[in-house]
Amino acid sequence: MGSGLDDRDPGPRPIDASLEAVSRRMGLQDSRGLGRLFARWDRIVGEAMAGHVRPVRLDGGVLVVTVDHPAWATQVRLLGDELLDRVADEAGVARPGKVEVRIRR
Repeated sequence: MGSGLDDRDPGPRPIDASLEAVSRRMGLQDSRGLGRLFARWDRIVGEAMAGHVRPVRLDGGVLVVTVDHPAWATQVRLLGDELLDRVADEAGVARPGKVEVRIRR
């Protein structure tokens, strides 16, 4: 970790150092990438889709999203690589390897 903090040290640490460590474990270049993913979601997927599809997390190269109807799950899967490319470009993160879709009940 560039801040000189030891991840095994249970003591208090600055929040930005913790966010950076978590972001790196999630495959992000920096903690701002995750914020950009959520903040720019409408722009990444478009307003219509953003009303039905929400990002949940980016973990180990997998973008996890929830949808409010199975039809939107199909749409996300059809977009596949195009969606992952947009996420990488707009959020400034490493391109996720796949998207996992979960249907909200």
